[in-house]
Amino acid sequence: MFDSFPSSPSERMDRPAYHADFHRTRSSGIRFQNKLERGQNFKERGFASWEAFAAGEWERALSLVEEKRETYARQFREAAQLNILERRLRVVEFPVTPYVQWEMFVLRLRVELGDNIRVLDARKISDIEKERPVPEVVILGDVVMYEVCYDDGNAAGANRFADRALIRETSAGFDALYGRGEDFHSFFDREISPLAPPTAAH
Repeated sequence: MFDSFPSSPSERMDRPAYHADFHRTRSSGIRFQNKLERGQNFKERGFASWEAFAAGEWERALSLVEEKRETYARQFREAAQLNILERRLRVVEFPVTPYVQWEMFVLRLRVELGDNIRVLDARKISDIEKERPVPEVVILGDVVMYEVCYDDGNAAGANRFADRALIRETSAGFDALYGRGEDFHSFFDREISPLAPPTAAH
């Protein structure tokens, strides 16, 4: 699973180029969008809720999540108009990091609005991750795949892959893991709701 990924040729894109290519491809008639999220600590500068979280203002951070409601709702309306099935798999390590604890409240809003998100305990894929973690990828149909790149937790662009065989292989790996994932609400209620507010953002 994901065996061909590290050695495959790709095109490195900075963040603006990645976003432009992503939106262009997404509007070109693809039928599905899959996202595999593996990292446990990111920085989302400019997102008011994350900024409050990073400043240690937990209750304010949670209240500010709601500001994204219309943005996310618009995204899902656009996906429906384009007939795109969106799925996300969130891999979570234990103990849950403060970032993931915060992010789960953002994902809860997305699920409420119709996003198809499942959660996978990282301990359940230790056999797959003996040599390296599963890749952090966004797959747009069978057309293109991006390995999202980060610089000190900040999104910095992506490696773009266009090899159809690699995309099919990675999509099959995603499907297998997504099938092993847990319903978002059951995971959230059991693992996230009981947690006390994090003492630090990092």
